[in-house]
Amino acid sequence: MPHIRATVTDPALPADLRDTLADGLTRLAVDALGKSAARTIVHLDLVPADRYRVAGKPLPEGVRDVHLEVSITAGTNSAAEKAAFVTGAHTFLTGVLGPLARGGVALHELHPESYGYGGVTQFAHYRRN
Repeated sequence: MPHIRATVTDPALPADLRDTLADGLTRLAVDALGKSAARTIVHLDLVPADRYRVAGKPLPEGVRDVHLEVSITAGTNSAAEKAAFVTGAHTFLTGVLGPLARGGVALHELHPESYGYGGVTQFAHYRRN
């Protein structure tokens, strides 16, 4: 159950780009990490650039940035798969949004007993399947 939170420095990001980001990040989770599209959540958090700082300074006018935080189940992906996701995310995001100030990605590996959804932990989900 990957949960992808994308913080994007553009509160007026057009709907078509929001759709492109959600679809592309879902596809990347499927292709690079082997995750189920049906179980992938993408949360877009659109923030004003003046609330987002790099090296303590606001972004220059017209420059966007994105930071992805991705929750995945610990032990379900190899280092190569995670690296492919990080590289693929950068390529995808710059292709959609243009040059980024930093373009960070954080993969958070959570123990399967520590999270889930629909009232079922990931541990219980994997045991049933």
